[in-house]
Amino acid sequence: MVSDHPLFSLLMGELYVSRHPDDPYVRGGWFTMTGHGSIHAHPTRRAEPEAWAYAIAHGALHMAFGHLAGGIGKQARPWTAACCLVVSRFLAGLQLWQPVPELAFEVENAPRTEDALYAQFLEHGVPEEVRVCAPDGLPAEARSRWQPDYERLFVEGLAGAVRGAVEQASGQDVSSSGRVNSPAQRARDWIVSSYPLLAAMAVRFELVEDPAICQRLQIGVAAVSEDAEEIYVNPAAGLVETEARFVIAHELLHVGLRHGDRRQGRDPHLWNVSCDFVINGWLVEMGLGHVPSAGCLYDPLLKGESAESVYDRLVTDLRRCRRLQTLRGRGLGDILEGGGRAPGLEGAATLDDFCRRALAQGLAYHEGEGRGLLPAGLVEEIRALAQPPIPWDVQLARWFAERCPLVERVRTYARLSRRQSATPDIPRPSLVPPVVEGPARTFGVVLDTSGSMERSLLAKALGAIASYSLAREVPAARVVFCDAVAYDEGYLAPDAIAGRVRVRGRGGTVLQPGVDLLERAEDFPKDGPILVITDGYCDEVRIRRDHAFLIPKGRSLPFSARGPVFRIE
Repeated sequence: MVSDHPLFSLLMGELYVSRHPDDPYVRGGWFTMTGHGSIHAHPTRRAEPEAWAYAIAHGALHMAFGHLAGGIGKQARPWTAACCLVVSRFLAGLQLWQPVPELAFEVENAPRTEDALYAQFLEHGVPEEVRVCAPDGLPAEARSRWQPDYERLFVEGLAGAVRGAVEQASGQDVSSSGRVNSPAQRARDWIVSSYPLLAAMAVRFELVEDPAICQRLQIGVAAVSEDAEEIYVNPAAGLVETEARFVIAHELLHVGLRHGDRRQGRDPHLWNVSCDFVINGWLVEMGLGHVPSAGCLYDPLLKGESAESVYDRLVTDLRRCRRLQTLRGRGLGDILEGGGRAPGLEGAATLDDFCRRALAQGLAYHEGEGRGLLPAGLVEEIRALAQPPIPWDVQLARWFAERCPLVERVRTYARLSRRQSATPDIPRPSLVPPVVEGPARTFGVVLDTSGSMERSLLAKALGAIASYSLAREVPAARVVFCDAVAYDEGYLAPDAIAGRVRVRGRGGTVLQPGVDLLERAEDFPKDGPILVITDGYCDEVRIRRDHAFLIPKGRSLPFSARGPVFRIE
């Protein structure tokens, strides 16, 4: 009877209940318990099944509430009395089976928690109306590592019982709804009901468990499609529910953290593998489900690394990394591109905004309800995504501001300013730039003028450089055009950069000679920063001084950049 109840079904599957003739029983008792998941019923006591069900549920709740392990270091009788009172109240609220007088009682005006009751019983003694299931006290022994997590099993049973009650109250016929009650479906429902961090994401994305679709898309275990807003789980993978939780959470984090958009021209498979290492490390740290036996990339040495830094490591050994297996399969990424209903630009923007908002609100709920600690890297990425992205021109303006700060003007009477009409006899100084000894403030520009460079990119880049140079009062910039060879244009005023520069070249793309020209130029400051403007189709560039890159959005450099990279939209 207890095992058939949905609240206790999972818990009773891991408990062993039997009559034990060799266990010393106190006269009038019902059962004794061990710290190894055994409930020894009294060998000779006779009672109705309803009464025995109540007594067995009482013992099972001691295991579910962690009372045995919690009694270590405490006095046996006060702690057992406190635990029995909590269990008696819980069963009284359920109103299940036939209460046993020896185990069902209440104490007026008593605290609600075990620790508070234990403290009161220590100070004032155990009241006479309190009856305990074990006069000698519950066995205070910690559980071994191999034993089940009784608290988790009871929580899962509680969630399932509540879900079933809600569906029954709403008139929904679960058996005729057409939804397959698979481990993946139960895992998705658990995330929706019990894990607020990813609940909203799990509701939006549809779960697909069609073997034909998985075979056509070459999905070994699981994959996700942002365009179709679907998560694919191959039923042939044989996942249990806890493994399905891990897999579904893995795919939801791919979408929520916008890994598809953050690829920025990197190799799709290596970028997918890098994200897998980071996500799986977080899920293992959070204890969310169990790691599936196949297709899981996990390395504890990469703890704390970002996906970008992991990618930079992987590109140094391409031959080995090509053999790494994601949840989709070897050499395949589980972030699917295309193949869905392909929403328009408005739909894509809506999905992006939804993911940012859903993860931010889920993080607030998770922390507000005390659902446990989350990895610092995951929290940092969620909070970063919640902030609107900084436009490329603003980022470039900050880079200019740090390297070309405005010079504070000074007051001088050498050239007086206009006098106020109210006080015409008072001379007033004017504000003029200070006289700076040494080389003037400037920066270098290495401009890719190869045939692959688009004129719209050149216009945006040169216009931004000219406007920021004027705003920061930079008198001139050293400009070098590069394609197959380097063309030194010398120092150009900002207005000349904006409108009167004639681009030369248009051959291949070799930028290193232009960088070397600036670094060796005697009339260019030793600490002058260099801005490289290219479309990404270039050879590796080595720059030994402060620098930055300006490239189109969606492109990436064929090497690891040491300076900041700004992407023009």
